[in-house]
Amino acid sequence: MDLTPDQKGGIAELAIASKANQLGIGVSRPMVEGLRYDLIFDWHLGLQRIQCKWATLVGGAVAIRPFSCRRTSGGAQLKRSYSAADIDAIAGYCLELDEIWVLPIGEFPQQRAIHLRLTTAKNNQRSGVTLAEPYRLGAIAQLGERRRGTAEVGGSSPPGSIDIEAPVPAGASSFREQARA
Repeated sequence: MDLTPDQKGGIAELAIASKANQLGIGVSRPMVEGLRYDLIFDWHLGLQRIQCKWATLVGGAVAIRPFSCRRTSGGAQLKRSYSAADIDAIAGYCLELDEIWVLPIGEFPQQRAIHLRLTTAKNNQRSGVTLAEPYRLGAIAQLGERRRGTAEVGGSSPPGSIDIEAPVPAGASSFREQARA
């Protein structure tokens, strides 16, 4: 079945909100349309504006296009990229893999497409390669433990052996710094 861009966006937004909620991340939605972000994630020590995107599987990578696209009244196609003034992160949902990745916008400025490799390169190239796993929604580095001290997620041995002050996206040192400020 061929999906329209609006259908893809709706599916991605619902999947991202559902998964975040299952993981204990507070999810809110703006009451009016027209903002550059789709959801707000409450990481319990800070809020982040999330733009939801449809991600496509391309060989051994997932591609996320970090821009909006619409038709003007004259019929021309207008593409606008996102900046840190608009959003804090892009969340991409891949239907084929049923996986979600959260990408801090500061780590991916002004790119036409973000490619996250699902496996290491066959030639072991590391330069210019972005692995998907550190950005996967649900990684223990993102969620940590609830403040009351009970382990809600797994991944370290034991979960309490890691010291995370705020549940923030993995690889997002700017988010962590912002939450501590």
